[in-house]
Amino acid sequence: MNPDRLSVNQMTVKQLSLPELVKHCVRLGVPGVGLWRDPVRAYGIEAAAALVRDAGLAVTTLCRGGFFTADDWEDDNRAAIDEAAALGTDTLVLVSGGLPPGSRDLPGARARVADAIGRLAPYAGARGIRLAIEPLHPMYASDRCVISTLDQALAIAERHPAEQVGVTVDTYHLWWDENAPAAVERAGARGRIHSFQLADWATPLPEGVLEGRAQLGTGVIDLPAWAALLDRAGYTGPVEVELFNAALWARDGAAVLEETVAAYRAV
Repeated sequence: MNPDRLSVNQMTVKQLSLPELVKHCVRLGVPGVGLWRDPVRAYGIEAAAALVRDAGLAVTTLCRGGFFTADDWEDDNRAAIDEAAALGTDTLVLVSGGLPPGSRDLPGARARVADAIGRLAPYAGARGIRLAIEPLHPMYASDRCVISTLDQALAIAERHPAEQVGVTVDTYHLWWDENAPAAVERAGARGRIHSFQLADWATPLPEGVLEGRAQLGTGVIDLPAWAALLDRAGYTGPVEVELFNAALWARDGAAVLEETVAAYRAV
């Protein structure tokens, strides 16, 4: 996991504008960025694509598609695929969505996610975009993501060609799962690891838990072991640091970015 593979997800330093993020990534020798749809749309899709391209950076992922348990999922996800293609990335990260309002049918929600991805996969494949299903920690199952394990994500992905549907391996969401290492090996052998994201886990988690993704090396996850696991699985793509952390967002963004690069190199 050498520095040449580092990508910084836009949410890690969301206090930086897109031009500021690009400028500081170039200054620090960070070769890739993971982008989010809302700030990119606000800046302008074509303008964002030109800004990143002209700086010599790669767009490693676009976040996010998904939320398939909402009634209006299809048009928005097709738009997300088109945006990913316009930005020059080949990977759209999918956060599948939680239970529909008033529902307690978790198996039904997972089946709905699988059906939706089945409808999207050919559209994505025709545009050169890989759908990367991201399992989220089970604490998010009710409201954000009913896909909680890598095995569950792979069970959906393996219904489709690997160049259309794969998975995102995120240390924050998977570190607790004793079955995850075997699933990583299986995903790697079948060419389905489309994104690898790093964040640490430090307790106590903040209220609401969404902003609990800690700086690398400050929590309990054995990040070097995960890097070695992905290497053994044959993953050679970008390594994207994605942090949601209010304390980091309250600081100077350039300083946080410098700290993040140093932390990546250290772990």
